[in-house]
Amino acid sequence: MHQKKSTILLIEDELPIRKVLNISLESAGYKVVDCDNGREGARLAASVDPELILLDLGLPDIDGKEIITQVREWSQVPIIICSVRNADQEIIEALEAGADDYITKPFNPEVLLARIHANLRKAATMEAGEPELMNGRIRMDLVRHEVYLDNKKIVFTPKEYELLRYFLVQRGKMLTHRDILKTVWGAAHTEDMQYLRVYVRQLREKVEPDANTPRYIITEPGIGYRMETVEAEAAIPLATAMA
Repeated sequence: MHQKKSTILLIEDELPIRKVLNISLESAGYKVVDCDNGREGARLAASVDPELILLDLGLPDIDGKEIITQVREWSQVPIIICSVRNADQEIIEALEAGADDYITKPFNPEVLLARIHANLRKAATMEAGEPELMNGRIRMDLVRHEVYLDNKKIVFTPKEYELLRYFLVQRGKMLTHRDILKTVWGAAHTEDMQYLRVYVRQLREKVEPDANTPRYIITEPGIGYRMETVEAEAAIPLATAMA
């Protein structure tokens, strides 16, 4: 029995990049459907029903952010932006329009494949509605509202729990400060950046082996944070974790 390949819709107007991505993605086991303009991309998003969309912003007919807005009217399919635009404001606007991740050109193909894998895994987990969220040493029991680190229960305040849950659900995704504050604290707190930094620091002190060199909750300078997807690993001795 052949395993179903995940379909990736590639919306990219530069032919050399499109060819390279086709080869890279197909070698990694994905089925690729591609086009070179936004209107065709929006049509294919509806007709092909891909598992993930790779989208350039600088398209010849319409801006890529328009595609995000159109797709988000009917689908939560993961969308990763691949663009030469690297200004913080461009990245923030794309993420707040509904993109799940953003990678700037030129990019490392292996990094892009890792981002694709992380977003597909997150989407599959959310669709399955698992009662637990797991990432490396962290396990969150959504039924009991408990958090475990190396299978040892760790005490979290209600707000710390909500923040960690949001990071775990959105792991692998670049999150803006405003997105996090609006989701966890509410629309009235979207400018409370210092408040967010304090809570992120508290989370890092509880879940990171070394809060000063985080592996899980990574700062995206000028934009926000990302929870990296960490493979299962051996328990770290308490003395090492506290060093």
